[in-house]
Amino acid sequence: MAHASDTQGGSVTLSSAGLPAWLDPVVHAAETLEPLQLSRFLPPEDGAGRQSAVLILFGEGERGPELLLMERATSLRSHAGQPSFPGGALDPEDGDPHGDGPLRAALREAEEETGLDPSGVQLFGVLPKLYIPVSGFVVTPVLGWWREPSPVGVVDPNETARVFTVPVADLTDPAHRATTHHPSGHRGPAFLVESALVWGFTAGLIDRLLHYAGWERPWDRDKLVPLDWRS
Repeated sequence: MAHASDTQGGSVTLSSAGLPAWLDPVVHAAETLEPLQLSRFLPPEDGAGRQSAVLILFGEGERGPELLLMERATSLRSHAGQPSFPGGALDPEDGDPHGDGPLRAALREAEEETGLDPSGVQLFGVLPKLYIPVSGFVVTPVLGWWREPSPVGVVDPNETARVFTVPVADLTDPAHRATTHHPSGHRGPAFLVESALVWGFTAGLIDRLLHYAGWERPWDRDKLVPLDWRS
């Protein structure tokens, strides 16, 4: 079975062999999703933007399937205090940004931010590259299965406030869903889980994954959560 091992220059491969059956709809979504089905913000055609990657890591917890998230430190320049997937910009040693560079970057950043042991992660898919206009990042979402769970937690308090997992059952619970409303007029999906408000880019990705995996349950899109200008 192929799995990720060495994040520094070693081979990093994708494999869907041996995944739990409940991940089948996610594998299918990764193989079939078009960029505009995920977001209207797509990478600039001129190649501008800073290449980055996030790790969307599915595990099996006490309450079934779950996702690994972290809360960014409030002192950070961009996306401060926001829950997010582990991830960040590609480093030169990650390799080709149009090849396996994003795979290596997603694992490296997850290890740096959460203490995750990458050798226990099986990468099984990559979603289309997306764009975050506010920060200029071109993001490759990398999908992983936490085949051999390892302890995780805050590695650097200057970067990360906390590391936590969220059961997929909580994310699909209509009571935990809402729409954020920014003073700029922008609206987007949000999740109120684990005493956190997950919104923005991360919530948008979760929302689309739940939808295209067929896990979404009807929820009240008129339930608004206001954001302030600092968000």
